[in-house]
Amino acid sequence: MTAEQILFLVTAAVMLVAAVSVVTTRNLIHAALWLIVTLFGAAVLFAMLRAGFMAVIQVVVYIGAIAILFIFAVMLTRRELRDRGPQLNPGWWLAAILALLMFSGLVLVLGGWQGLWAAAPAYPSEFDSVQALGQALVSPEAFVLPFEVASVLLLAALIGAVYIAFQRKGKEE
Repeated sequence: MTAEQILFLVTAAVMLVAAVSVVTTRNLIHAALWLIVTLFGAAVLFAMLRAGFMAVIQVVVYIGAIAILFIFAVMLTRRELRDRGPQLNPGWWLAAILALLMFSGLVLVLGGWQGLWAAAPAYPSEFDSVQALGQALVSPEAFVLPFEVASVLLLAALIGAVYIAFQRKGKEE
């Protein structure tokens, strides 16, 4: 085994443990911290794939913004949730069964795919991944449609958040 393979296996194991800890811990702050570990593992995998831009975006956007925002939201709203009953969903077993079914389906689908074990093509050292990503995001043949759909989805979420915030403020008065 090469050092890169060992680093991948260690990172993957840490990510799996952290991901399971995210959904099994009862403390929301601990879940957010485990989420940060999982997202940092994804950044390490991006760096191993020589996708430096994606690794930096993973750290800055997901760890630096979303996970920290989640921690602040939990810390600011936790006082209201303290005495309102159980924090664990009673239907967790249904989610576990569905997760196992989805995992089984993925194993069946990917098990018959020959490309799963194929090696990725090697890019030359002068390959500019940032330029290729930029071209892919705005090219009609590549990812312009999913990119625009994601932006519309984020805009809808923002409008919904503003609507809910104003709706609650109006009820308090």
